[in-house]
Amino acid sequence: MPACSPSPLPLPHRLWRLLPAGPRRRAFAGLTAALAPRPDSRPPRAEGGVIVAGAFSRATGLGEGARLMSEALGALGVGCWRLDVSGDMWPGAAADFAGPGTFSLETVPAGAALVLHVNPPMLPWVLFRQGRHLVRGRRVIGYWAWELETVSPPWHRGGALVHEAWVPSRFTASAVEKFMPGRVRVVPHPLAIAEPRPSARDRRSFGLPADAVIVLVSFNLASSFVRKNPLAAIEAFRMAFGTRSDRLLVVKVGNPELEASDFAILERAVAGSPNIRLLTEVLSGPDNHALTREADIILSLHRSEGFGLVPAEAMLLGKPVVATGWSGNLEFMDETNAALVGYRLVPARDPRGVFEAPGAVWAEPDIPAAASLLARLAEDAAYRAELGVRAEKAAREALGTGPLEAALAAIRHAP
Repeated sequence: MPACSPSPLPLPHRLWRLLPAGPRRRAFAGLTAALAPRPDSRPPRAEGGVIVAGAFSRATGLGEGARLMSEALGALGVGCWRLDVSGDMWPGAAADFAGPGTFSLETVPAGAALVLHVNPPMLPWVLFRQGRHLVRGRRVIGYWAWELETVSPPWHRGGALVHEAWVPSRFTASAVEKFMPGRVRVVPHPLAIAEPRPSARDRRSFGLPADAVIVLVSFNLASSFVRKNPLAAIEAFRMAFGTRSDRLLVVKVGNPELEASDFAILERAVAGSPNIRLLTEVLSGPDNHALTREADIILSLHRSEGFGLVPAEAMLLGKPVVATGWSGNLEFMDETNAALVGYRLVPARDPRGVFEAPGAVWAEPDIPAAASLLARLAEDAAYRAELGVRAEKAAREALGTGPLEAALAAIRHAP
């Protein structure tokens, strides 16, 4: 099966990552926050369009959020300028996709808003790299995704660097409101207008059998391995199907080179299972959507999600989704349109220290319950089709452009 060739990280980046994660992040956040340019103290009214800054050339959730917003703005007829800050966030790393062309700020209306798809821990560095000229005279908005009910300390500095925050779910909003009261707006990803458009690739092109029921797990190691919880998905699949050759689990892994030790754990977990495959090929957006379309069931036994782009896109493609019934995916999921898995809340423990905060909890999904749902869906094609129809309808209703249009109107008419 095709696999990506990991791009080695630059030497300074590798040496930096050898330092303990906690002190490394605290030192980085403190220094860059002191150096980062601040926006105007009084939020200016926005007019003339939007600059969308984000990791456009990276296969990450934040990068996809920036791509989705810029596409939706174009569909709404709103002037949009795309600023790729991937090089600021991953210096020297190879791009996953071709980024947008550069533009001169002199060509952008003076009142155009700036929406930064960069979370607070990295935001000071990106603003420092870009310079004061990017934020001067503009309404500055952070579009942030977070996956716990309370934020980690490095996030608190972000409130001084933006006028307001947009977030993809009420779940995330409840966390960000704690340090930015009154300055947070829920703007879910407008997937119903920037909807997934699969390429022509079929099962054969992915090396997948035509006659098996395929369960797809898709996640990115640029996020947290323990938060995405693929080991639980593997356990649930094995519990449901054993080694049946007519049942196949495909685990699509993005950026395996970023956390080689986590990827090694995953490789060991699937070793000896003839009906479980790892796919590490770097796929374009359309090819990713084609892979989802070719699957029969989408599985996400996450411990927490700020939104859940993979299940949301799957629902828009009419696919039944089995997912943990907690956190940001409930922005567009309920018991009528998805197979939600029960859970218990436990203290959030991330070995890499990213997804931790004082008193934070996340979900431990019920694996036997997930296995039972998988088995029912696999055996009942009519039920799969029915749930897929309901999923698509619900996603189209929940993920339209209404919230984005309301947010744009609010910043245009702000005092």
